[in-house]
Amino acid sequence: MWELIIETFQYEYAQRALITSAMVGVMCGILGCFIVLRNMSLIGDALSHAILPGVVVGFMVAGYSVLGFFTGSVIAGLIAAVLMTWIQRNVRTQEDAAIGIVFTSMFALGVMGISWVTRQEGVHLDLKDFLFGNILGIADQDVILTLMVMIFTIVCVIAYYRYFFITTFESVVAETLGISVSTMHYFLMLLLSFAVVASLQSVGVILVVAMLVTPASTAYLLTHKLKLMLVIAGAVGLLSTTIGLLLAIIFETTPGPAMTVTSTFFYLMAVFFSPQRGLLSRSVKRRQKRINILREDILKQALRLHEKGELTLKNLQARLREEHGIIKPQLNRLVQKGLIKQNRNQLVLTDEGIRIGYNLIRAHRLWETYLVQEFGLSEDQIHEDAEKYEHILPEALVDEVALHLGNPRLDPHGSPIPGKYNTDRANLGSARLGQQVHISTHQLNHLVRSELWELGIQPGVEVELREWDDDALVIRFAERLVSIPKPLTEKILIED
Repeated sequence: MWELIIETFQYEYAQRALITSAMVGVMCGILGCFIVLRNMSLIGDALSHAILPGVVVGFMVAGYSVLGFFTGSVIAGLIAAVLMTWIQRNVRTQEDAAIGIVFTSMFALGVMGISWVTRQEGVHLDLKDFLFGNILGIADQDVILTLMVMIFTIVCVIAYYRYFFITTFESVVAETLGISVSTMHYFLMLLLSFAVVASLQSVGVILVVAMLVTPASTAYLLTHKLKLMLVIAGAVGLLSTTIGLLLAIIFETTPGPAMTVTSTFFYLMAVFFSPQRGLLSRSVKRRQKRINILREDILKQALRLHEKGELTLKNLQARLREEHGIIKPQLNRLVQKGLIKQNRNQLVLTDEGIRIGYNLIRAHRLWETYLVQEFGLSEDQIHEDAEKYEHILPEALVDEVALHLGNPRLDPHGSPIPGKYNTDRANLGSARLGQQVHISTHQLNHLVRSELWELGIQPGVEVELREWDDDALVIRFAERLVSIPKPLTEKILIED
């Protein structure tokens, strides 16, 4: 295999083919980023077909001349771009339909022109060379032309990067800044026409769209930054064309399609293994999300059992209705994270575990209230949606929902909605004398609630702090005075 490759590249035509292919890959990869980001992939395909009449006219004017083909093809590409844009803006025709009408018409004219020209005596203009490329027939002029086009393309992208960037992502802002979006559009079409013409001999007009779209799409899966995307797309294009050429030599097949298949292989690798958008990473994230939801459900149900003083492993399993083998690993993880303490069958929630559990309950009941008040859903329609939102929406958004609803105290089912729970929440003992405060509807544990019940105080009620009397806090509640020992005041949580 290596002997065949080394032997092949001893010939100048193979060296020219490799150099030209590499330059086409880099150039198409970079330009393709703007094509993909602007949703113009079909336009790239259209221009690659629409230049064929320019090839015919260039041949008729200058003969078999690289410069003639280049000039005619660029002019034909620009005419096609102008026609497509004019139809889209002035005729009641869908965008994709306008593109299809223009490029098929011009492509048909090109095929007819080549058919007519080749019937002339002594003329050889092979249509399949333009459709699929003839990379092994590349001449020195083709190498020079491709090099000039590649350098011109890279220089233009660097020089006008800011303009390409803003017209690609923020066209309205660009217009307000005095940047002509249409001018940048036609300039991109000009560069695209250059790239298509330079790719004629390597991959042909049909497969050039793959080199414009596939490396850029691969880079799009690998990064969110445009500058890095341009570099990755150029590198993928370079690898696709060079490796494709090597594979074509090894398997004795057509170089253009081999390059396209290689490019597609890189794209599929990115589809499966991209760190952010790949199918594998998304599958791992979905699995981790399911695990996190299960852990949060364990915490929420553990809190409800904790409030009743019935938090045991057996009761937790019964409440969750999950197999022991499913709950046990996640329970162990919660123990490792310091959210639950376990002593054989007995479980105890830590302060952090209580905080997370209460905040989950708060989020659930707030979303139920929001769905009823804002969307008019009935009480039996809201549980599943609220169950989903409580796990995926950030705490800051839950706070906004609470503020929007006016910090309601009861959900549509009549259950109390706890305030935002923090482990460093204010307690009754830290409040100022003379202040009126609300006793939190959720306390640290059932023992605190039991002592409040014995004092005749309901969670959620408002009390007034009167004075300290021998290490006891005197409060006014329901037209009576109640004395609470200082150690207990430090455990009774109040609403912030």
